[in-house]
Amino acid sequence: MRRIRVIPALLLQGDGLVKTIKFKKPKYVGDPINTVKLFNEKEVDEIVVLDISATPEKREPNFRVAREIASECFMPLCFGGGIQSVDHAKKLFDSGIEKVAINTAAYEDPRLIEAIARIYGTQAVVVSVDVKKSLFGKYQVYTQGGKKNTKKDPREYAQEMERRGAGEILLYSIDRDGTYQGYDLDLISYVSPAVNIPLIACGGANHLDEFKSVINEGHASAVAAGSLFVFKGKEHRAVLVNYPKQEELMEKLYEQV
Repeated sequence: MRRIRVIPALLLQGDGLVKTIKFKKPKYVGDPINTVKLFNEKEVDEIVVLDISATPEKREPNFRVAREIASECFMPLCFGGGIQSVDHAKKLFDSGIEKVAINTAAYEDPRLIEAIARIYGTQAVVVSVDVKKSLFGKYQVYTQGGKKNTKKDPREYAQEMERRGAGEILLYSIDRDGTYQGYDLDLISYVSPAVNIPLIACGGANHLDEFKSVINEGHASAVAAGSLFVFKGKEHRAVLVNYPKQEELMEKLYEQV
């Protein structure tokens, strides 16, 4: 039976975790260390932590927080935000991080993906592809935390990143982020079949039942979610770290793919 990963996607801003809506309106949701400890207890498959303040602040990754998170994390951990060099990646790997997620730097200097993949292997490199739909309905890749439109087509861009050495694509829908409107299946099914590496779909998760469609219809390899795993109640967004029991995941997902 194929193992489908269900991944909490956590956003780091400063020393705390936040959750955004369409990459805006960050709401504080808690301490990253305590949150990771809770996910440890819930037997989470994997965790992605993205420092969304590093690139806008033009600074390097928050190595201290990354190291603290890695020391408490008992599952595979992917960390992104502010990575601009092989040395940055090395420091994160040395801290116990298994994968690095790269967004803006992948676009500005694709050779960085090649360099990290050459030294540490493609399995350690995730390229985060943030996508927004234009007024004319065209999907376009954004960087700089969703502020810069590269005008790149996400399908072609994902293929380029695979050629450069990316081992996974984290496909993030800006339009659906934090909205509970459901995954953008059109986007996922547009990009996923074009690459031969795993694609993690993120943005808009509304219910566990959607995961099956993301895998079967969208052809994604894994699903990630933020609000679904840190909030209880879609209207008031009360903070409550949660994750389905493995038995529930088996019922909702594994036996149906």
